[in-house]
Amino acid sequence: MSEVDKDPSNLSPDSYYTLPGHADAAIAAAYAQTRFIGAGAGIFATNFTMLEMPTGTARTETGQNTDLNNLLGLSYNGENVFVANWWNGPYSVIAQANLVLDKVPGIQMDNVKKNQVLGEAQFLRAWSYFYLVRLYGAVPLLTTSILSASDEKVYANRTSIDSVYAQIVADLQAAEGAGLPNTDASGRASLGAVKSLLAEVYLTMAGAPLNKGVEYYQLAAEKANEVISGNWYSLFPNYNALHTESTENTGEHIFMIQYLSGVANNDMQTHMLPNFKDVSAYDTEVGSTVPTNQFYNSFEPGDLRTVDRQGFFFTSYYDKGFEALKPLGAPYIYKHFDIVANGTLGTRGTTTSGLNRMNIRFAQVLLTYAEAANEAGAAPTQAALDALKKIRDRAGLMTPVLGGFTKDSFRQAVWRERWHELCYEGITWFDMVRLRKAYNDATDTFVDFVGYKLPESGAVLQEKHLLFPLPTVEMQNNPGLRPQNPGYPSI
Repeated sequence: MSEVDKDPSNLSPDSYYTLPGHADAAIAAAYAQTRFIGAGAGIFATNFTMLEMPTGTARTETGQNTDLNNLLGLSYNGENVFVANWWNGPYSVIAQANLVLDKVPGIQMDNVKKNQVLGEAQFLRAWSYFYLVRLYGAVPLLTTSILSASDEKVYANRTSIDSVYAQIVADLQAAEGAGLPNTDASGRASLGAVKSLLAEVYLTMAGAPLNKGVEYYQLAAEKANEVISGNWYSLFPNYNALHTESTENTGEHIFMIQYLSGVANNDMQTHMLPNFKDVSAYDTEVGSTVPTNQFYNSFEPGDLRTVDRQGFFFTSYYDKGFEALKPLGAPYIYKHFDIVANGTLGTRGTTTSGLNRMNIRFAQVLLTYAEAANEAGAAPTQAALDALKKIRDRAGLMTPVLGGFTKDSFRQAVWRERWHELCYEGITWFDMVRLRKAYNDATDTFVDFVGYKLPESGAVLQEKHLLFPLPTVEMQNNPGLRPQNPGYPSI
């Protein structure tokens, strides 16, 4: 052993994981990696944008970021920075989760706490692979740590989509038995988060590309109902509570990406502000991700989600963030708006946001249950209708009685609510892929994914767009990833 190896200040995975506090630090590091969603993607852009631009519901007011504009124009390839970041981000979470799962079992500590930490790591690994398999299809399935560049797993081949989903389900089922609390106001994964994610996984497996059908719709309905019947969560009475720090990790929020002002700042605020209209304390207002007018106008008349500065959008705001109210001439995303950071009437903003970003919330579980229960049965049920009605009641909308729906009309009613209720949360794109459908917001109808023209750019979705390309640099470094996904340039 060299003198360097003997130096106690040099920590390695073999020497570090010895105390209970090390387990807490290790799982905290895994949670920290989830913030890749809000990390930068070149000038004036953030990673979350990749899941919004190809949906047809978003546009951009900035032209400086070529990769961003290529997403909107559906002209991206494996060299796009967003494509690379969405590959590297989940794998960074997986790498840390694998370290926890490999090393924490050997720590002498309270077994209840140890099992909970391991359950959280399994949740985070499943959460990460769920993104990867939906974005890229077959991907390397790594379930143990890589501790050196010589490890053969560095050059792992792609694993079948079926096998990746099997691991996701296995991790979540194991996490269900890990003794996690039903809810967790600290922001850590809870039993409710595990079951909610598993319901969404089953719903996705029921659709494309696996097309497992009725059996998995039934599994999705059952798992979502466990969350609903547990009475662990409830819808907030108003939409402003969705983006208020005092309500984070409680009520409707099941799992969030955690931020803390001054420690781990949420830097996404400027990217959703109008482009340089001086309605904020921030010096830079980018407008890189904003709604299309057509999608905003597709909400039903009287829908409270469209009420200015009360729902999901704002069409006016205060000059400099705290002076006189002024119109903006277009809708912007209010769902993630941090009032403290941006400012409000009479109060200057801090320009430092610690607002968490919603990732799984109870509204999604209700809509997952409604859709899955309908697909699993011969006709919509009262329980499925009740779940849908909760969403519409809060929006101030009337909902037909059960007899007013057929199975198909209820299906489309739920889809429509998913598009409207869950907009700009990184969910719509995945709904489009599993359903092979797009929402034509001009006609209020659902059309085939392939052949749908995005209203902002005029680009047309093709079969190849059901998957993103693998990052070129990853394929250059690891020949085991080849060939490239169909329709994209190879290397």
